[in-house]
Amino acid sequence: MWTRQHKQRNTGRLIIPSLCVAFLAYFGFHAYHGEFGIYSKYQLEAQTVELQAKYDAIKARRVDLERRVQLMHEGTLEKDMLDEQARRALNLSQADEITIMLPTNPK
Repeated sequence: MWTRQHKQRNTGRLIIPSLCVAFLAYFGFHAYHGEFGIYSKYQLEAQTVELQAKYDAIKARRVDLERRVQLMHEGTLEKDMLDEQARRALNLSQADEITIMLPTNPK
């Protein structure tokens, strides 16, 4: 009678640990690089700082414009301010005046 003896293989012992490593690697990768991961958090914080700076600049510009509009209201109208705005809008000056052209701010 012939009996077969099976040799014990070591590969069976590696299946569960390798699946666990693959599982942890997959979720670890997505915890760092995923849509809501750590790297995305840093990108969102940088974007928040950039947008806050833009918001502050726009807010300062609006306050300046509101102040200038307030100077043109009835009762507080300054003739110099009105004259300056009209000359700038129409691009006109008198013959005996010196005009200094300043570069416009791209902001």
